[in-house]
Amino acid sequence: MAEWAALFDMDGVIADTNPFHRSSWRAFCAKHGLSLSEKDLERRVYGRTNTDTLRDLFGPELSPERIHDLSEEKERLFRQMATGKLSPLPGLAELIAELQRSGTLLAVATSAPPDNASMVLRETGLAQAFATVVDASMVARGKPAPDVYLAASARLDVPPRACVVFEDSLSGVAAGRSAGMAVVGLATTHPVSELAPLTDLCAQDFREIGWNSIKTLLADRRRNPNAPGPA
Repeated sequence: MAEWAALFDMDGVIADTNPFHRSSWRAFCAKHGLSLSEKDLERRVYGRTNTDTLRDLFGPELSPERIHDLSEEKERLFRQMATGKLSPLPGLAELIAELQRSGTLLAVATSAPPDNASMVLRETGLAQAFATVVDASMVARGKPAPDVYLAASARLDVPPRACVVFEDSLSGVAAGRSAGMAVVGLATTHPVSELAPLTDLCAQDFREIGWNSIKTLLADRRRNPNAPGPA
C-alpha cells in the first residue's frame, strides 16, 4: 500500500477546459431556448454531473434516455471545441513528476463522462500519469457527494485521510472535504479569496505548489486525525 495518494479533478485542474465548457453549454442552451449567466454556470454546472445539471435545467422528470441524448449532444460540442487546444495547467507536469518520485499514487476523479476524460488526458499527454481514472459513469452520486473521491481512494487502496484532492469548483471542494481528505484549491474557476477559507491550501496554479507543501499538509493531518478542516 502506498503511503499517500493525490486525487485530481479534471476540468479546471488538469487543463483549463472551462472556456470550452462555457461556450458549449451556452451553444447547447441557446439551441434549446435556454440561457445561462456566469453565475448560473458556477451554481448549476461547474463540478456537477450532466445528469444533475440537465435535470436542473429541464426539470426533474427528465427520463434517463433523454438525459443520455442531451448529454451526448452537449459533450460532442465540447470535444469539438476543445480538441487541439488543451494543455496541462501550468506547473502540473512538474508536480506530477515530484509526486511520482515520492511514490505517491495518482488518480483522476471527475464528474465528466468517460469520453471527455479520455480526450482531455490524451490531449494533455498525461494519460499514463494516473494509476486510475474514476468518471461520472462509475458513481451513483455526483459532487458535492464524496462518492467519486471515495471510489478513487478505494481503487488505489489508500485511506481517505492519506489522500489530497486538487479541486477548482465549490462542489468539488465540498466533495473532497466530505470524503475526509485534504483539499487544495486551484483558482481557475473561483478566486483565491473565495477558495482559501474552504481549503487546506490554495494557489493560482500548480507553479505555487510543491511536493514538500503537500507532504507537510498530509503529515499534519496524520498527526492530528481529528482536527477539523476549514469551515
